[in-house]
Amino acid sequence: MTRILIIVVLLCTPPAIVNAQRKSAGRPTYADPADLNWPPTFSNRTQAATCNGKELLQPPATLQDGVRIANTPPRVTVLICPDQAYPGNPWSNWGGGCFRDGKAWFAIGDHYAIGRGSGRHGRGDALVQEYDVSTGHIRTIASTARLLNLPDGHYLPGKIHSRVDLGRDGWLYYATHRGSPAAASTANHYRGDWILRTHPTTGQSEVVAAAPVADHSIPCSVLDPDRLIFYGSTAAGPDAKDQRIQFMAWDLQSGRMLYSGPNGPSRAMILAQSTGKVYYVPGSREGELHRFDPATAAPPVNLGITLGIRAATDETDGGTVFVVSSGQGSGIPTLREFNTRNESVRELGNPAVGDENYIASITSDASGEFLYYVPGAHGGGWKDGSPVVQFHVPSRTRKVIAFLHPIIEKRFGLTLKGTYSTVLSADGSQLFIVWNAARGTKAWDCCAFSVITIPAAERQSARQL
Repeated sequence: MTRILIIVVLLCTPPAIVNAQRKSAGRPTYADPADLNWPPTFSNRTQAATCNGKELLQPPATLQDGVRIANTPPRVTVLICPDQAYPGNPWSNWGGGCFRDGKAWFAIGDHYAIGRGSGRHGRGDALVQEYDVSTGHIRTIASTARLLNLPDGHYLPGKIHSRVDLGRDGWLYYATHRGSPAAASTANHYRGDWILRTHPTTGQSEVVAAAPVADHSIPCSVLDPDRLIFYGSTAAGPDAKDQRIQFMAWDLQSGRMLYSGPNGPSRAMILAQSTGKVYYVPGSREGELHRFDPATAAPPVNLGITLGIRAATDETDGGTVFVVSSGQGSGIPTLREFNTRNESVRELGNPAVGDENYIASITSDASGEFLYYVPGAHGGGWKDGSPVVQFHVPSRTRKVIAFLHPIIEKRFGLTLKGTYSTVLSADGSQLFIVWNAARGTKAWDCCAFSVITIPAAERQSARQL
């Protein structure tokens, strides 16, 4: 369903807004999501807003030494994602998206699970949405609850935690994940989660595979769009016989499993689109890199290379994939370059720009010269000013092209907490980010989408040095 959105352009003077977060006796009190308006809006009751003033370049006190700040602010448009018609638990984005021919696709979910919450939204639903550059509108093109249409008392997924990827056949492929581990039980008729697909032009959605790994959900994926192989990695339900993470390769053309086995990755994989090979590190920590070759479909081979992969870019034209290790908790992330042609690794350093280290999504231009990401994925990004970072690979330079906090909060009453989805346009001029956002709530309560139009001057190599 297409929503018509009003764009409000504010360059210098912020409107008078009512901030949902208040202070009482020196301590902050937070809004209850149930008391907020649904569907969500900004504090001025609009659902989209734009700004491009110098306030976007004001750094926080946490900015590290050596981090550059752009000279020219970008144009930033923020939109509230449509069809968040009721309080979620919370509404959130957990996986990456994609871009093709002027359209960006991504997923959000209500995070509900059977036995958790109440009412007709208590079992879980996730939405695939499309942003059209030509219209500036977002529309919902798929709902997992409507597609699966399961009876009362049956498990329904509250998240699409996997990527949403476009195949050469024109279909978007993705997988589902539980809103709560306890919900994925045989008592709730759980057999396993689903690989699904949606055709963005026709609006048709279909089940590709039901429970490809029995009693496991699928929080991690990457699609080989040319060979049409869906790579997934799973999370066990409480009643699963095998509690280990399973790595799987599903052939979308034949509709059969090419390979399924234990010790899969927790959150991300490397796809070498040029060769068709997939690389991953078992579990969630740094470890030994494994390679799976669909040409043989033999068990993955341990390459003996130590690596950490929390997020990975697409392969560049030169055969490079950039990966970042997990900085969640007290960890320090490391940015690395993986050469898919000779399977070598080059370390690029710490990509953080402030106190927040956790980066759950990273994207690259086609040449591999510029990387983009936002630290503070799981809600802490605002503490560093919700920084949108451009990393110049040849010089290993970190540059913030915009600090979206606190300007968005001051003007529109929305705090951009963090992201799991950053996607760059084909020409490298626009960055699309899906945000977990708060309207005065302690964590976050809704999802928003931003379009960062990067000035040409900030994409010139000579200006990076």
